[in-house]
Amino acid sequence: MNKLKLFLVGIFLLSAQQGAAQTAAPLKLATKYEMPASVKGRFDHLGIDIGGNRLFVAGEEAQQVLVFDLATGKFIRAIKVDHPHAVLYREDLKQIYITDEGKGVLNIYDGKTYDLLKAVPLKVDTDSIGYDPATHYLYIDNGGDNAHETFTMLSVVDTTAGAKLADIKIEGDTLEAMALEKSGDRLFLNNPAKNEVEVIDRKTNKLLASWPVKLGKGNATMALDESVHRLFVGCRSGAIVIFDSHTGKELQALPVGRGVDDLMFDTANKRIYATSGGTGAVDVFKETDPDHYASLGNIPSGPGAKTGLLVPQLTRLFVAVPPRGTTPGEVYVYQVQ
Repeated sequence: MNKLKLFLVGIFLLSAQQGAAQTAAPLKLATKYEMPASVKGRFDHLGIDIGGNRLFVAGEEAQQVLVFDLATGKFIRAIKVDHPHAVLYREDLKQIYITDEGKGVLNIYDGKTYDLLKAVPLKVDTDSIGYDPATHYLYIDNGGDNAHETFTMLSVVDTTAGAKLADIKIEGDTLEAMALEKSGDRLFLNNPAKNEVEVIDRKTNKLLASWPVKLGKGNATMALDESVHRLFVGCRSGAIVIFDSHTGKELQALPVGRGVDDLMFDTANKRIYATSGGTGAVDVFKETDPDHYASLGNIPSGPGAKTGLLVPQLTRLFVAVPPRGTTPGEVYVYQVQ
């Protein structure tokens, strides 16, 4: 083969490699963790213990939090909870924190024995959480319509002391997920009852501003790219509404599956992942710059798979898939490509 032919073959192979890289899926299904056949119903949020190689999955209708071995994918055990929603693990204290909607408490468990150490009383419908690793304060939605109230509480719990420090009263009978600044003191909170984002000062526990959400309905989940001042608000109507987190200005909306329940921002790859129960898929977008986002497609998961957890340290995305028919529930484990 002459030099010209070798050169042309080289160009062809290089082009093929570049094309494959450009079209490669952003997520690759690496494995699945199978749940016990006895576990029924929907799942809510997930938690992680990286040092102890454990994944926690809130089985809200099964009245338990499922514990899996990260290395083997095997089911370890269940933690009985009346109606679990969110899970936090503190590696330094070896403690597990689980919100319980039914009893209106934050349960604190020993991370080794799984014994209940303490229940911090809140209001019924204790739900979503936001954690500040600098102060070790946990911010928790509770109260509202299930408590027969027209307002909802955002409670502040000191996870070191296991004690409630404050209640922040928010008008509207439903609150959802939140996002906390690392470089500042603001907390952004979804208030779907008023179709607003509430901005709260974590130093003073005061409401700073309310930003109307006009490009979507049912704002339920949230993620933040602090480096470029972009707040992503997932709306169950089928949109990710993007705000300028400096000004509160609504900038644009990206289409996603209806029923979005978890939104995650991948800082390393500048991507947004959205899990939607309505479509049973993960929608993925690439942030090319603060004002431009390219769809990388949607990755199938399973019917009703509405919640996920991105663990950057492991380059893994975990998605909880509820049981369907005779097929047990599963956790889909995706490798971030």
